[in-house]
Amino acid sequence: MKRIFMILCSLISLAKAQDVINLYVDSIPNSTDKAQVNLEKNVPRLFAYPADKSSAKNIAVLVIPGGGYSHIAMDHEGHAVAKELVKNGYSAFVLQYRLPSPNIMRNKSIGPLQDAQRAVQLIRTLHPELRKVGVVGFSAGGHLASTLITQFKKDYIANSTHVSLRADFAGLIYPVISMNNDITHRGSRINLIGENPSEDLVRSFSSELQVSPEVCPVFFVHAKDDMAVPIENSYRMIAALDKAKVPNKLYVFEQGGHGFGLINKTSDKLWFDAFLSWLATLD
Repeated sequence: MKRIFMILCSLISLAKAQDVINLYVDSIPNSTDKAQVNLEKNVPRLFAYPADKSSAKNIAVLVIPGGGYSHIAMDHEGHAVAKELVKNGYSAFVLQYRLPSPNIMRNKSIGPLQDAQRAVQLIRTLHPELRKVGVVGFSAGGHLASTLITQFKKDYIANSTHVSLRADFAGLIYPVISMNNDITHRGSRINLIGENPSEDLVRSFSSELQVSPEVCPVFFVHAKDDMAVPIENSYRMIAALDKAKVPNKLYVFEQGGHGFGLINKTSDKLWFDAFLSWLATLD
């Protein structure tokens, strides 16, 4: 209970990131002519939280908040998570990605993935000392993280120096995984790939269908009573990972619903502690 109290205190007093990094210096890829006007509140950028040098593990985590691809839950699924990672010796980078929209993107389905790939590229370029770069994504941010870890072989951004876009590990927290109508989060699906997407588009963004043996190890968190994003999303991704013999672990809550961030108030157990223990087994 003391550990939960400490995290709750952190949530109440969120500190500002020490550095803000724009993802793109000049032009933003896949932009429409009117993009700059419409990007004012959704500039793609990273909020950097460097680990203290005395405790740094030389491992960075890209944190991707959710929001159904309609908004971004930057605080409880972003900055609060970054602060906890830093306390444990990890550097963290919170991603503010472009929300998919035909007003700012020529192809809205790939816009968020471009920003996630650019984030990994930028982190590795700016910090060559890092041993590993992982990703943690929540809800629709979990979907974005799942596309990042399954589609790393294709560069959706300019990458002339061939920086590796493959994450070394991933945490998918109550993630949207599939675009299949039976289990998807409808709002995320519509916002990302439209009202009537083609079968190819549905398949391309259903991450359980994109798994290969090269995918990084994955840690899942999901509540059985999640009505917004059914736990079947995690189950199907796990089945695909198992088939490809990719290491994975599922942390299940009986209750908690959706969107609880670091603290599931129905339980006195912390998934984040289990996640840190799992990360330690990967070293």
